[in-house]
Amino acid sequence: MEFLVRGRQHLPHDMDPERRQGILTAEGARAQELCEEGRLRRIWRVPGQRGSWTLWDVTDATALHAALESLPMYPWYDLVVHPLAAHPRDPA
Repeated sequence: MEFLVRGRQHLPHDMDPERRQGILTAEGARAQELCEEGRLRRIWRVPGQRGSWTLWDVTDATALHAALESLPMYPWYDLVVHPLAAHPRDPA
C-alpha cells in the first residue's frame, strides 16, 4: 500500500548543536536503510522550508506508523499522511 506523507520538522532552535547534528546524521542513515528495504520509495524537498514529501510502500498503516516512528526525528515531525489508491487513468 502506498502513502504520501508531508513532513515538517520542528527541531528546537535552542537544541545543543552537537545533539542536533547527531539527530540529523542518524536520520539520514535511517532513511537510507528504509530506502534500501524498499519501504521509503521517494523523497522530495519543499523549497524554502524544513520539510519534505515522501512516498512510502508498506503493507498497511500500522507498518507505516512503525517506519515513521523509527526515524530519529519522529518526535519533532508534524506529519500528514495521505493513503493512495490506484487511478484508472494512471499512465503507469
